[in-house]
Amino acid sequence: MNIKEYIQSGIIESYVLGLADTEEIAELEQLRMQHPEIEQAISAFEQELERSATNNAVPVTPDIKANLFDQLGLKQDVNNVQITEDPKIVQLESGGKTPFIKYLAAASVILFVISAVFNIYTYNKYKNLEAENRQLALQRDQLYANNNTIQTRLTELDKNMQLITGPDMIKVALSGVAGKESSQAVVYWNKNNKDVYLVAKALPQAPKGKQYQLWALMDGKPIDAGVLGNCNTVCKLKNIQNAQAFAITLENEGGSPTPNLEQLYVMGKI
Repeated sequence: MNIKEYIQSGIIESYVLGLADTEEIAELEQLRMQHPEIEQAISAFEQELERSATNNAVPVTPDIKANLFDQLGLKQDVNNVQITEDPKIVQLESGGKTPFIKYLAAASVILFVISAVFNIYTYNKYKNLEAENRQLALQRDQLYANNNTIQTRLTELDKNMQLITGPDMIKVALSGVAGKESSQAVVYWNKNNKDVYLVAKALPQAPKGKQYQLWALMDGKPIDAGVLGNCNTVCKLKNIQNAQAFAITLENEGGSPTPNLEQLYVMGKI
């Protein structure tokens, strides 16, 4: 626990003013025995209350004081001895202060209490706003991160589009075979450097332990063109020197040296 933040939280003021709940009182009573700075903070606030009551006491003018004594049926001599109409009753006023001044002192304490409560409220409000500000900062950073990710994907997509739409590219549409008519893919084969790219437009999600594999067909013989990895848009596969057609089968993860024709999904001729 950060004792400095605990003291600044307003709990000391609430405790001294009798505004703290049972749980807060129990916690503070325990902590004040373990941390001298908490005890010092309590003492300092109590002394501040006393100083405020004394400093904010307003002296009463003689006219008001005389009028007050007249209304109370009292008489005052020069030695601050108050004598009632009944000569048997004599009261001494300590320090020359009247009850009216005590009321003013009490009022100043009340004002100080209100000020302390307001300070506690303001501090709690500030802490809430600080927490909200931290949350907004996190959201802002997340938005920046998302924006950077989107920008990266857009850049990659633009690069791929320029690549597959070049004049040297041969586009080969692969259509679904019987029973898998909804499956589709497109192969882009560069006739100059023989690079092969694939766009898996509509292939079902490969089951666990399985992976799609592209095959180039030349004179009826299959040539391994590589397995489909985790590519979001365009997959670059193996370099193929010659091909008359392309096909995709579903194989065990890692690929196979020969295609499983029972798991043939799409095929297309050049």
